Formats: sequence, structure tokens, C-alpha cells
Amino acid sequence: MTRLFISRDSTALSLGAEQVAYAFTQHTADRGQSVEIVRNGSRGLFWLEPLVEVETPQGRVAYGPVQEEDVAALLDAGLLEGKPHPLYLGNIEEQPYFKNQNRLTFARVGITDPVSLGDYLANDGYKGLKNALALQPAEIVKHVTDSGLRGRGGAAFPTGIKWNTVLNAPGEQKYIVCNADEGDSGTFSDRMIMEGDPFVLIEGMTIAGIAVGATQGYIYLRVEYPHAKIALNQAIEAAYKNGYLGENIQGSGKTFHLEVRSGAGAYVCGEETSLLESLEGKRGLVRFKPPLPAIVGLFGKPTIVNNVISLASVPIILDKGGEFYKNYGMGRSRGTLPLQLAGNIKHPGLFEAAFGMTLRELLYDYGGGSASGRPIRAVQVGGPLGAYMPESQFDTPLDYEAFAAIGAVLGHGGLVVHDDTTNLADMARYAMEFCVEESCGKCTPCRIGSTRGVEIIDRIVADVDKAKNTELLRDLCDTMLCGSLCAMGGMTPYPVLSALNHFPEDFGLHPTKA
Repeated sequence: MTRLFISRDSTALSLGAEQVAYAFTQHTADRGQSVEIVRNGSRGLFWLEPLVEVETPQGRVAYGPVQEEDVAALLDAGLLEGKPHPLYLGNIEEQPYFKNQNRLTFARVGITDPVSLGDYLANDGYKGLKNALALQPAEIVKHVTDSGLRGRGGAAFPTGIKWNTVLNAPGEQKYIVCNADEGDSGTFSDRMIMEGDPFVLIEGMTIAGIAVGATQGYIYLRVEYPHAKIALNQAIEAAYKNGYLGENIQGSGKTFHLEVRSGAGAYVCGEETSLLESLEGKRGLVRFKPPLPAIVGLFGKPTIVNNVISLASVPIILDKGGEFYKNYGMGRSRGTLPLQLAGNIKHPGLFEAAFGMTLRELLYDYGGGSASGRPIRAVQVGGPLGAYMPESQFDTPLDYEAFAAIGAVLGHGGLVVHDDTTNLADMARYAMEFCVEESCGKCTPCRIGSTRGVEIIDRIVADVDKAKNTELLRDLCDTMLCGSLCAMGGMTPYPVLSALNHFPEDFGLHPTKA
């Protein structure tokens, strides 16, 4: 029986993948053709979705972007045998924009049926857990530490240090919490993993639990991700049924339980302490630190809080070893980062690459330049609180320290591209307005500062005491940077100051007076 692969990823669905799958089912049935349709994850090449791949004796052959009305002609042209057609792409894995990636965390995404445990095991799944079960907890933590893995949610804190703290913290009950509240603009790598390879996250969390002595885990899932919730719960059910979750995991005597909990729809709950408050059933307010969640976390117990990609990177580290993972990257930024291209870009999608590539390479060699064909003027990296980077900074390598050195953040690896029609004063105002809407309200610099920030930007643009208000805006940003309780208020100045510094003309300021 011929197998067709059509993505169940949210992006593919929004572009018509469900209708395409149905059309193939109907047309092949009418023609008496025997076909099995596998709903895989997305390859991450969103400009080619809906992407259809057919399994042939010579390997998988792709066609795209396919619409419902293309199906009959594709079958007439011999799609099931991998024959030519205007939408023919060949083997996706041989295309330069895919072949030049370093797919470690996303190795299976787009290849397997996401909720098939058999597929997962046939493609190196649970090898990391098998190795972990043969090690002492401290040895597991050492592998993670040696790998150089840092938090992929944006803070870039060394994962091994966090795990070691929880390992050595006293407590009869410990927890593993996955931060899957992916709220940053232009980010979708967490969603793609959860929809396209949920078992890798489950395996990573299980390894984390065994490493630090935690028996209970929670995935705090963004409420806007219904397809991810379905995939995660199906995979969790299969893991329990086959002894990869629950009591006595694979006969090891180890226990780990896992549940999915839906978030409350607040951006600030992406901050780890606010997330814990929400998970406990309270309003999502930021906690004072110290104490750190690693010491006093969920329900007052030692807790690992890691991002989806951080935890999903753990299985390959335990499978191949910390040194294998560390061989990718540069400086203190080790391994790979799933980079997400969105906004005004010709080739939007996800590209997993080792740290070290320049922003310019990513934008033009992978992204193909702007979708409008106009010059790229600015790129916001790291979500709605990230800096706007001008063309003069496009040769910056994708590296945590390199970005920090120029007042930018790499964050979760999301990039939103703007061409030369974008007004950066409007974008700076939007950043302050976003903070007004999403602040939890616990600290004054964030709650009041963002409100005043909107007013000051409006006065600058309206040419009211421009020099005085520009100075006041910088002073306000300094207060928010230094005085906010968490990154919500502490990072809102990044987009504002970067717009002010690099694009003063949009505020009606002369560059020399910025």
C-alpha cells in the first residue's frame, strides 16, 4: 500500500491540509487506488504547505504547496509513483534549505506519525531514557551539564545548574514543570514539537524526573494550542499503556507521572513563577525571588521549570552524550536552536541550526529576503520584548553573548521581519501598549511605567517638548529595566530603546540628537 504524508500541524491545517487529505481519500477511493494517509508533523517549510510526500521505492518525494483542487491532476500525473508535476519538489531532505540544517531536536518532526509510539521507537525514540535508567541521578545531570544546554525559553540559564540545584534540594516531593505557554510573537517551535513529536517532550521530562527524584510532571500548555493538547494526551496515554510513564518505568522501579494543564491565556504566565501560581489555581502574579523555584517551587516544593525545547533536547543528549551535543554551536552557546522566521519574509518557517550562523545568512540564505521584495529594514528577535535590529547589525552571529553585547536578546529564537515601510515609532508604542495590556500589575515600574511610556511616545511623535520627552522616555526605560520584578517590565524597554537609537527619524528626531 502506498503511503502519503500530509501534515497535521496547525500551520498546515490553516492552509488547507485537512481539505487536501480528504480530497486524496475521496479521489483514490473513487479510482480504486490503495493508499494510507499518515498525518505527520510539518517539515517547517511553511511556504510549501500543505506539503504532500509520497513514499516510493526511491524514497519520499514531495509536492507543494498543494490545494484541494490540485489533487485530481496530481494523481493523473502519477503522484503515487513520484512522477513529475509543476508542484513536484523531489526529496525535501535534499533541498539546500533543509539539507543545511542541523536537525537534532527536530530530527523526527515531519518524518513520523507524531502519536505512534511504534514510529517513535523505530526512529531512535526512548534511547535516551534507556541510557538514563542505567545511570545514577548525578551522572544524568552531568551529561546535561557537559552538553552546555541552556534554557531555550529565552533566559538562557544553564540547564545543568538548575537540575543540579533541584537534585540536591531536600524534599520528599519534587516536580518537573514544562513551560509550554509559548506566547512570544513569531514563535512556534514549542507548538511544532508538541504537535509533531510529543514523545520527545515526554521522554525529556521523564529523564528530568529520574535525574532529580521528581515523580510528578505537568505540561503548562498555552490555551490557544488545542491541536497540541490532543497530540500530547494521545502520546501520554500510549506512554502509560506501554510502561514509559507511571509506576516501575520499564521495570526500573522508577516512577514518573505526567499531566497536561491548560493555561489561563495570560502572556505573563510564560514567566516561570507566574506560571507556578497559575498552575496552583491562583491568579498569575509574579513571585518575588529568592527563593528560586528550584528550592521553593510548585506547592512550595523543589521544582524544575524548563521550556519545551530545553526538555525536548534532553533525549538526544542522553542518547549520544553531552560531548556530542556540545560539538555544535559556538562560545557558551552550545547545541542547536530552532529558529522561527515570521513576518515579512519570503520563506517563513522553522530552521534548526547550530549557534553561530549570522542573522544575515538566516534572513537571506534561508528566508529568501522579504516577501514584499522591499529591503529588510528591521528584525525583531526574541518576541514582543526583543530589540529591533537594523541592517547594520545583521552580521551579528546567532549567539547569546553576541546579542547581549549589542543590547539585544536571542530569546526563544523567534524573528519577525519588517521591510522599509514599517514605522518603528509605531512599533515602539506598540511594545509599551503590549506591556500595559499584559502586565500582571504587581510592580509599579511595569504597571505604571508602561502606561506613562505610551503617553510619552505619543507626545514625542506629536512634537510636544520633543527633546524633554525623549530624555524622559530614556529615564523611564532605565527605571523599568532596573526596577521591574520580572522580564515583562524589565525587557519592554528593549524594543523601545532600539527603535529610538537606530530609527530616530521615525520619532521625528535627528540621528545626531537621538
